[in-house]
Amino acid sequence: MKKIYLLIAVVCLSAMALAQRLPQTAVPERYTLKLTPDMEAATFAGEETIDVRVAAPTKTITLNALNITFFEASIVAGGKTQKARVEADAASEMATLTVESVVPAGAAQIKITYSGVLNDKLRGFYMARAGEQKFAVTQFEATDARQAFPGFDEPAYKAVFDLTVVAPVKNMVIANTREVSDTPGPKAEQHTVHFAPTAKISSYLVAVLVGDFECLSGGADGIPIRVCAPAGKQAMGEFGLRAAESMMKYYNRYFSIEYPYGKLDLVAIPDFQAGAMENVGAITFRDVALLVDEKQASVPMLKEVALVIAHEMAHQWFGDLVTTAWWDDIWLNEGFATWMETKPVIAWKPEWHIEMDEQESANYAMNSDSLQATRPIRQAAENAAQINALFDAIAYNKAAAVLRMLESYVSPEVFRQGVNAYLEAHANGNATAPDFWTAIAKASKKPVDQIMPGFVTMPGVPIVAADFRCEGGVGSVVLRQKRFFADSRTAAPAGGAPWKIPVCFDAASGPGAKPGMRCELLEKPEQGFKLGGCVTAANLNAGGNGYYRAAYSSEAIAALAGQMAKLTPVERLALLSNEWALVHSGAHPVGSFLDAAGGLRNERNAMILRDLGQNLRYLTEYVVTDHDRVAYQQWVRSLLRPAMMELGWTAKSGDSAEQRELRASLFYMLGYDGRDGEALQQAKKLADDYLRDPTSVDATLLGPVFRLAAQQGNAAFYDELRRRLGDAKSPEAYYRYQMALTGFGNPQLLQRTLDFALSGEVRGQDTPMLLTGVMYNPAGRELGWQFVRTHWAEIEGKISTFSGAYLVQATASFCSAESAQQVREFFTKNPVKGAERQLRQSLERIDNCAATRQRQQPELASWLSQRGAAAGK
Repeated sequence: MKKIYLLIAVVCLSAMALAQRLPQTAVPERYTLKLTPDMEAATFAGEETIDVRVAAPTKTITLNALNITFFEASIVAGGKTQKARVEADAASEMATLTVESVVPAGAAQIKITYSGVLNDKLRGFYMARAGEQKFAVTQFEATDARQAFPGFDEPAYKAVFDLTVVAPVKNMVIANTREVSDTPGPKAEQHTVHFAPTAKISSYLVAVLVGDFECLSGGADGIPIRVCAPAGKQAMGEFGLRAAESMMKYYNRYFSIEYPYGKLDLVAIPDFQAGAMENVGAITFRDVALLVDEKQASVPMLKEVALVIAHEMAHQWFGDLVTTAWWDDIWLNEGFATWMETKPVIAWKPEWHIEMDEQESANYAMNSDSLQATRPIRQAAENAAQINALFDAIAYNKAAAVLRMLESYVSPEVFRQGVNAYLEAHANGNATAPDFWTAIAKASKKPVDQIMPGFVTMPGVPIVAADFRCEGGVGSVVLRQKRFFADSRTAAPAGGAPWKIPVCFDAASGPGAKPGMRCELLEKPEQGFKLGGCVTAANLNAGGNGYYRAAYSSEAIAALAGQMAKLTPVERLALLSNEWALVHSGAHPVGSFLDAAGGLRNERNAMILRDLGQNLRYLTEYVVTDHDRVAYQQWVRSLLRPAMMELGWTAKSGDSAEQRELRASLFYMLGYDGRDGEALQQAKKLADDYLRDPTSVDATLLGPVFRLAAQQGNAAFYDELRRRLGDAKSPEAYYRYQMALTGFGNPQLLQRTLDFALSGEVRGQDTPMLLTGVMYNPAGRELGWQFVRTHWAEIEGKISTFSGAYLVQATASFCSAESAQQVREFFTKNPVKGAERQLRQSLERIDNCAATRQRQQPELASWLSQRGAAAGK
């Protein structure tokens, strides 16, 4: 599953948590399932037969079931049919079937007729709408298949699903496998579609999609591929279809097992909680994650669509073919898919430089993992709230970064061999973390099975320091490790075991030193290594693949800043991100980061400057004082204007994707952080030009253009954006207008956005985006927070598990002890289920921000007075 929001979800390990694991009484082998949705009544009818194997003689069999009305239930075994008494327990999401006589061990059948509700909660079997169109669709991960059919709704219970759907004759039906038959009836206005039995899959991977869909068809390697969307929108699936075809070919050559499911559908759903979901053979997407008007699309949007498709297709192997045995190892699904998603995109579109996105993803993970309120990759979870909370930056980004580090350590080809051995050993079954690292260790003959447990079972990110020495012309280095925290005031817990870290450094600086990368396995808190020559300093994350922070002295940072051009783009991004983390923690003064940033005057890599922009934005909003603002803005302009003048304010024929993204980053930094008059004027002009003629402005530039124009915008501009929102022709344009409504500088206009968020005009899935968008805007932060508190009862009825955590996350935009107290008190009184860790992280970030502001404001003032003007030249 791909998250549409970058949530840092929460796990509650309270001893009061209700265990929700099924008793191991029976194991399913096959479901014969018939579903009949009634979209007018918003209900559905179900009939199922589950072929099971009973482990030991019993009178009871317990299934998962939620919001199900049972009509009849029986158990057939040993030639005898017994009617079952059903006791449903909504709290445990289970139903127990009890019969009079003992059911013997061995084969049995469970037969159930029932009904359910097509809900509006975007989970289970639910109703989606696009205008007047209605769709009955499913979203089962992690624990919501039980809302569509009673069953064994745990990932280890893999079974064959034989599915039949009775649907309105006007509606198309899509499921995991190909259609076997499509016959009229049983009523005149219905048709009955029967699908081929699936391979053995987990219940959460079943998909049923009913509605007015239209599809584009293609294929690769003999596998039919379709992109389907609500009628009238399917043309925007052309880019996604080409992407899927390219990725299918890549994966079929990377993996030793070719795509195993016969066909692949990619389906855009109008109302969808996540970004996408990897149902076997029928991947579902929020429309913006699949449908794109390629002629009017921005480069970031094209990248995002390609990466989401690649992520979900990778799941067909990681998660679908081989499934985690339990949700504590969800990283085996999500971390693998996140690690894998970049490979086919790099092969298909090398000009996008997706390897930079890999580094940005790793840095995002380390930022989360440096908090005290982090968690290990492998985390215990028993009930639905705990399980849903595991879908976070640790499962996705950290796991992928650790996999990337190990891949570099053992070599990509050897890692690939180990991955394929793992898939072959567990195909159509389940696996655990030790299954994976044992396979990689065996393939590589390196101690991967000793390296990975530390990164998987221990929370946090390490920081590595190096002390280079030279005696008699012989060089050595002492490497030291400890846990890194986002706030240097935090003391590491006593007695923690050290990580085993593959540390790579470039030891090409000093008399007699051999050029090239040197990699060592750091297994102790402090460990010495001999070198071939004397080394005075080094890049401690050569290649940029290490999942650790690097500790540099001020002198080393200055030396590396002067050698930026000698580092690869990935290494430069890693170095810049690393130094910002140290400044933010209080370990380094802000001047050391600004010195490093000054070395980027000739930088033309879009991702590096985008990362720089995020850090400058933090300084702009939280650290720069009114007294220093003019000098700071002057430094920003002097640093960035030369590159902007070189590129020009508007796109040119023949611009590369890199140049288009670079222009967008520079444009916003100059306008927002530098308050560059020309940038602000250009933003207003280009916004007006686009509203007159959407083809006149490069779509990649529209994000910063609309954000800057909104900051200066008046009521007339606001009204025009609201009107355009209703007429948007593509999902990207729709969300561009929607998010621009959150960026105004006028509080009265932001109040209109907040009111709009709770109106019937906004889809429930989008309400949190508008609310949090205002809260992230410095001009609307307090206004948005007050609105959330005042309207909480109404908001609570509209949010889902994921979006509720997203609202809690937005409070991390505050930066004072007073705000932290307000947040703590409000969410203590109004707890968001499953967001306990999210709340702790937000409070920790607020506290860290206040400490950073106090530490770095005088440092920034001093640096600007001494070197600011000169550093920008």
